[in-house]
Amino acid sequence: MSSSHRSGHAIVLGASIAGLLAARVLSEQYANVTVVERDELPAEAVPRRAVPQGEHGHGMLARGCMALEELFDDFVAEVTALGGIPIDIQRDILWISDGRPLRNADSDLRGLCMSRPAIEGYLRDRVAALPNVKIRAGHEAVGLLATSDQTRVTGARVLSRGGVAERVEADLVVDATGRGNRGPTWLAQLGYQKAPEEAVDAHMVYVTREFRRTSGDAPYAAAVQSPWPGQPYGVVAIAVEGDRWQVTLLGCGRDITLPGDLDEFIAFTSRLPDPRVHQLVARAEPLGPPRRMRLPVSVRRRYERLTQLPQGLVSVGDSICAFNPAYGQGMTVAAAEALALRDCLVRGREDLPRRFYARAARLIDTPWQIAVGGDLRFDHVKGVRTRTTSFINAYLGRVLRAAETDPVVGRAFLRVANLMAAPPTLFAPSILARVLRGSRDAVPATATPPQPVRQLAD
Repeated sequence: MSSSHRSGHAIVLGASIAGLLAARVLSEQYANVTVVERDELPAEAVPRRAVPQGEHGHGMLARGCMALEELFDDFVAEVTALGGIPIDIQRDILWISDGRPLRNADSDLRGLCMSRPAIEGYLRDRVAALPNVKIRAGHEAVGLLATSDQTRVTGARVLSRGGVAERVEADLVVDATGRGNRGPTWLAQLGYQKAPEEAVDAHMVYVTREFRRTSGDAPYAAAVQSPWPGQPYGVVAIAVEGDRWQVTLLGCGRDITLPGDLDEFIAFTSRLPDPRVHQLVARAEPLGPPRRMRLPVSVRRRYERLTQLPQGLVSVGDSICAFNPAYGQGMTVAAAEALALRDCLVRGREDLPRRFYARAARLIDTPWQIAVGGDLRFDHVKGVRTRTTSFINAYLGRVLRAAETDPVVGRAFLRVANLMAAPPTLFAPSILARVLRGSRDAVPATATPPQPVRQLAD
């Protein structure tokens, strides 16, 4: 859209990845976009206080990469120049699910290995360079402005680091303040009903250490050994910029603790089902101290179910749905939501919240079902276990057994996990036949030798 067709002012509350992507699409429709961020934003690509999970490994799924390529010209080339590693998600990742390695093969699933601070820093630079976008760091949104009848949000009350209060008028306010957002409180202050919420607590804990990455030290760009009911521990190792490996131990269960001490950390990896991450960290040079995190509850807010919503306000990213980060879905869903917001705005601004939340709900359904279904496999996780959930989890177990030897099944599974295909595609007749045949012939997981993985070029 040409600048002459842009009009009005939009505010984005939060310079998170979701907020930055929202600002990018708003810049196409609004004459001016202001991003309000409580943190003082770093000039370098380093973790920041408001994003504690930024110190741990992150995944950008195939759908997320596609969305970023659509939103930012030369995205792949530029992040590669910054040290990011473009990958084939089926070929270049060592997947261990339920103790079984997924068969590697070439695919059309494009991913990216890069740290969360580096991705966020790149997006922040690109968005800040847009001529009609201004990022105001060190400013905190403390409330909303609204019309006298409370039917339309007209801006936000903002407090600077120095304590100066300001009323910032806007035609649209986007809440991208993350897991701890006060959107529900602000809506209640305007007299609106609280959105129904769904919450799941997997009691997940992380410990991350970094190691020096050297040429040829591993034939993969990432390794993912997910926890499962027979083994409530896992590990994620990701090659990131700066010639580093980010290696994150995962524990799923009440009162679980994980070692941070280097020797204990390395020894712990030797007890996981597949030995290859242990072989990597046992010979790699350690970098820096351990970083710990106990994950908060995953929450989905069902704004699409409310019959009354104020105009001029939408929530995005973790403000709508905060996922269990172990599944690597958050950044990708935020990118998909940005494209959905753009599509809704192209069709006009009238009744934007209702139309956007309906689109966002459809986007969130699949990753939420994947994450919640996976969490509910563990007995300690509270939640409603329906027959459908039990059936799907049992079928996925057979899918993973078949994917150990059949790359076609593995690709079908990864397409769903990467939000490139809907879950019913796993029940397509051609895939179903392969699953039934492959899972029937599978040997016990403990008897499966490690597979070679294609050597990754630097």
